[in-house]
Amino acid sequence: MATMTVAPRDTPAERADDNVEIEVDEALTVFAATLEDWAAARGEWEFELREGHEFDRANNVEARLLCVDGSQTSSLQFRLEQLEAADDTGQELVLRFEERDGIAKLARLTANGLDVELHHILTYT
Repeated sequence: MATMTVAPRDTPAERADDNVEIEVDEALTVFAATLEDWAAARGEWEFELREGHEFDRANNVEARLLCVDGSQTSSLQFRLEQLEAADDTGQELVLRFEERDGIAKLARLTANGLDVELHHILTYT
């Protein structure tokens, strides 16, 4: 198993503010790198990894993507292990969650914000 160094959870207040090492599946490190690279190339986007709420458990990492552009703000927060695919198309970052029987939840992030589809039908060619 790989490890990630992430920001600690905000609560409880009596915990230290030191970064936390969490064991994760190798696939999650690839997803995190894809998200970080995509956000880093776009000044209006920020990417953050935080410790999840299930302390001392493997894969306990939450991802947060935040877009601030003028008076508009968009954010997307999820457990990193919920991701099934993260595809950088160059123009957008397509995140696929919880696919079942060819139907998935999808988030498309662009330079201007994000779109979320909670019932996306996947097509295979």
